Amino acid sequence: MDSGNGGLLGDLVVAARDQTFVGRMAERAVFRSALAGDSHAPSVLYLHGPGGIGKSALLRRFALEARDAGRLVIEVDGRTVAATPEDFEHAAGKAIGEPNTVLLVDTFELCHGLEHWLWEQFLPRLPLGTVVVVAGRVAPDPRWVADAGWAELLRVVRLRDLAREDVAAFLRVRGVPAGAHHALMSFTRGNPLALSLAVAFAVQRDTDGARGAADWSPGQDVIATLLPHLVGHTPSAAHRTALEVCAQADVTSEALMRAMMGEDAAELFAWLRTQPFVESTASGLFPHDVVREVLAADLRWRDPEGFAALRRRMYHHLLARVREVPAAQVLQAMNSLVYLDRSLGHLADTLVWDPEDAVREMPCTPDDESRVVDLVHRTEGAESAAIARFWLQRQPEAFRVYRSNRTDEITAFSTFLRLSGPEGEDVDPVVAAAWSHARAGSPLRAGEHIAVARFIVDAQTYQRPSASLNLVTWRVTAEIIRADRLAWLFVVMRDDGFWNAHLAPGDMRPTDASPVVGDHGYRLFAQDWRTRSAMEWVAEKHEALQEGVAAVTPAVTAPQERSDHVVLSRPEFDTAVRDALRALWWPGELAANPLNRSRLVAEHDQNLRDVLLHAIDTLLRERGGETRHQVLTTTYSKTAPTQEAAARRLGMSFSTYRRHLTAAVQHIKGVLWSHELSGTPVLPLGRDLSAEQ
Repeated sequence: MDSGNGGLLGDLVVAARDQTFVGRMAERAVFRSALAGDSHAPSVLYLHGPGGIGKSALLRRFALEARDAGRLVIEVDGRTVAATPEDFEHAAGKAIGEPNTVLLVDTFELCHGLEHWLWEQFLPRLPLGTVVVVAGRVAPDPRWVADAGWAELLRVVRLRDLAREDVAAFLRVRGVPAGAHHALMSFTRGNPLALSLAVAFAVQRDTDGARGAADWSPGQDVIATLLPHLVGHTPSAAHRTALEVCAQADVTSEALMRAMMGEDAAELFAWLRTQPFVESTASGLFPHDVVREVLAADLRWRDPEGFAALRRRMYHHLLARVREVPAAQVLQAMNSLVYLDRSLGHLADTLVWDPEDAVREMPCTPDDESRVVDLVHRTEGAESAAIARFWLQRQPEAFRVYRSNRTDEITAFSTFLRLSGPEGEDVDPVVAAAWSHARAGSPLRAGEHIAVARFIVDAQTYQRPSASLNLVTWRVTAEIIRADRLAWLFVVMRDDGFWNAHLAPGDMRPTDASPVVGDHGYRLFAQDWRTRSAMEWVAEKHEALQEGVAAVTPAVTAPQERSDHVVLSRPEFDTAVRDALRALWWPGELAANPLNRSRLVAEHDQNLRDVLLHAIDTLLRERGGETRHQVLTTTYSKTAPTQEAAARRLGMSFSTYRRHLTAAVQHIKGVLWSHELSGTPVLPLGRDLSAEQ
């Protein structure tokens, strides 16, 4: 570094911060309008949010923009100013006599005792044209927001996590490999402090030559650094346990707190409500996502037995609620139960937690029936649509529709038939196959019934994981838990092999029957529920998931010997590439692909998903490649179950779409085959292999 250019280290710090600052466009627009003297802009902007949400970084950005605009900037930090009127005025008082000053007050929660004085005594003395920004962990007292005197002058903004596109931009600026983006986004959830710290550790590890950033996961160094910044001080061990309960549950009610904490529940629940990183909903409290991750990771590392015991107690309480709550609350109770295990085993591959695609379950009304029949006709054909009409006439209460929370449109439906005697066998080949299997295995006794999850149809994803399929799965599981005298349960899915592995952990085994309706074959998955208690079964599956996690070995494994590699012919290789693209977002299926044992993957310490993503990105180098890249990524995403659906999402005619898709897939096959033959790794876009050798 040249030390004789007359610059300062501080200049480099400011430049680096400026280069990596992303997002906050709405807040910056408000501040700029205040700087410009817009009559509709606030004089006082009050920012609040939990630790690590980026308040200080945003204030630094405001200071930079204010100085560029020629404004005098006065900065006050609650960490360095005593919380007395005299000390605060000594630090900020110059703003009283200087017109057009910008006053920035950070960490105001440490000066919170000055709030009344600030609003009543200090701020009213500032000249018109002064712009004030106050930032702290807690929101201002509601009386100032409601005060008619401040109504036109004050704007209160709660800072949220960074948007996904802003996180991606930050990762690109910091030079994080594309293969690590998903892991870093999943852990940090857009929290700026967590993101910055995780990136620093990930990039450092890459530089040190240890496990690459592409294999990043939060270590105890990251957790230990983040925890005090995000959570702060807890008054007692009971308060810390209350936080850990809140971190595990999807939402924490006072009833859950009472079940977990006993007589101190009301006090602890009230304390949780005051924490800046905890939000309130109609159902209860929940912490910010990164706080969840950090608290859970810390407890799991610090006290694994205590972590398992806490989850076990919570699970049994929530399981009992599924059986006890009124029918209208069943799905909410199931959501709470499943949430504990959402990231474990097969559940991680079959559950979709995306609030943008959220749906709600509703009974199927007569006005909804035409939409239901249309969905069946579009996805399964005219014969299935006729069968749906038959069951709508016989058991309309068995049908549930799923409406989008964004558009209110019916996007999916399901049917859960209850049959106590032969019914519909002459109309529905699938139900006929269910009765045949039940009679052959163990016929019904007096008072027993069978249940058939007959139709599961989503307009976008059909029978692949989706928000609607979450609710269908929870409904079916709840019916098992709450049922009396249930003999057999049958789940009906398209016979394409996808659900064989996913349903096996739940002991739903495929039957030998493969009924055909129209142009499609179907597979029945069955279980006799007279051989076990549903409550015990669900608890056993929970324990199995926990044991599966505990049994996972560290990610660093011994390298495979070359003798373990598989050698594929070109036709076999092309087939494996096509299958891998189809399984790109389904880890269970992707793990079984033979490309995992090809030299393309096994010799370069890469995982198959990253290899595919790097190969897909090479389309961007080609003429017309951007369109083909978009076609390929849309086709093999979770949101396009069919090629027709992908074409609709892209706004293309089907013939145009097919032309681009064929060309894109051929390109990927060629790129990967070339690397398989040469033995060179498939690198992220922008990296030059020759420069690294």
